[in-house]
Amino acid sequence: MTVSILLADDQDMVRTSMRIMIDVEPDLEVVGEAADGHTAVELAARLRPDVVVMDIRMPRMDGVDATRRSTDRPDAPAVLALTTFDLDEYLFGVLRAGAAGFVLKHDPAATLLEGIRAVARGEGFVSPGPTMRLITRVTKSDTEPAALPDGLTPRERDVLALLGQAMSNAQIARRLHIEESTVKTHVQSVLAKLDVRTRVQAALVASRAGLV
Repeated sequence: MTVSILLADDQDMVRTSMRIMIDVEPDLEVVGEAADGHTAVELAARLRPDVVVMDIRMPRMDGVDATRRSTDRPDAPAVLALTTFDLDEYLFGVLRAGAAGFVLKHDPAATLLEGIRAVARGEGFVSPGPTMRLITRVTKSDTEPAALPDGLTPRERDVLALLGQAMSNAQIARRLHIEESTVKTHVQSVLAKLDVRTRVQAALVASRAGLV
């Protein structure tokens, strides 16, 4: 299956560079481009791409609001946020708004492609370098620890803790010695019980709850 992608970035050269990288991949296809957040929301609703690569800083509407509006519907695309700096002031906002992950603009092309494929599969993806440092940073920025729902089973708590370490389904399966399909079922249950939409949001809850 081909993954359809919407590119949202206010810099023409950045969008062109991403399109060139993506166009040579047989399983990926760029179906639209947006130069601002407002247009990104409109095109996401009209084109219904599988993935939106969303710059955080854009005119008319920033990537945080654009992500929130784009993901607030049942058939929402997965959003992979783009940021220039790993300490971008909007970064944590876009993850909480529903982005499935983020990559840095100076990351290698392979990281962007890996991130697109990961969020298209329903997995979270965080740029490898600053992953745990950024999760720790947002945890420390919250004054109150997160409370976990009483309904989580012991196995679901184990899965949540590993989500907090930014592990993929395959990595969790190996760590817990269970099938990957079983991990997927547990992850879906954890997201529902935490009332969050993405694995990254669950990872932030895990960190704030002291599981990481």
